[in-house]
Amino acid sequence: MRKRDILTPIGITLGFIMIVLAVLSKGGGEGVSSFLDFASIFVVIGGLIASLLISFKKDQIKLTTKVIKEAFHQNEQGLPDLIKLFIRLSERARREGLLALENELDDVDDPFIKKGVLLAVDGIEPDVINDIMTAEITAMEERHYKGRAIIEKAGEYAPAWGMIGTLVGLVLMLNSLTDPTTLGPNMAVALLTTLYGTVLSNLVFIPMAGKLESKTEEEVFLKQVIIEGVIGVQSGQNPRILEEKLSAFLSEDSKKQIDDEEQAFAGENVNEA
Repeated sequence: MRKRDILTPIGITLGFIMIVLAVLSKGGGEGVSSFLDFASIFVVIGGLIASLLISFKKDQIKLTTKVIKEAFHQNEQGLPDLIKLFIRLSERARREGLLALENELDDVDDPFIKKGVLLAVDGIEPDVINDIMTAEITAMEERHYKGRAIIEKAGEYAPAWGMIGTLVGLVLMLNSLTDPTTLGPNMAVALLTTLYGTVLSNLVFIPMAGKLESKTEEEVFLKQVIIEGVIGVQSGQNPRILEEKLSAFLSEDSKKQIDDEEQAFAGENVNEA
């Protein structure tokens, strides 16, 4: 299950609002107009796209939209939910056998969990299951890295194209030194490309790449927990022992939250009795 990650759009919007407020605090409405120059925008955006087209293959460029969307979504499935799932699978496997787990998979959306459980049901050796699922994690990391590399390179190229636009503007300005009154406005326009490139790099591309990297690390961590859970279920571990084993991956706050939920659930059962 995926849901929208509101922090990314909030962060980008807040950053632009801060820039606009800084401009308004000094120049009012006229200040805003002086920070808009379409030629500078074309240089930065056009140059950035050109550099990315040169740097990456066609298949990687096609991934750009999909990769950017990933920065605006997050996985709802957390570690506590995984632990509860594997406890349920372990209890049913001990009660009815591994073959009964196929019916449990109807309510599971994660293909990685389904694959692991089916391998366990087929009687594959634990070491082989670990190798197969670890190889899939490695392949996933590689795919994520290739997609994230586009955003990281955009973060590198944007300030460079901003500087290129500034240099072009300075050359044009120096060619019109006969009119000293134009030096100030021309210099301001020349510097705008550097501003645009720096803002895009440090407010959009680099933070977005950082978020994608952290999402990959989190997903790898969860998949490693899944491997431990699958092997534990296949080996017929006691559900309570499996819970203790998987709970080692939890933070102290998450452990406390689960304990509180279990105590509340136990209290409700006592009251009903």
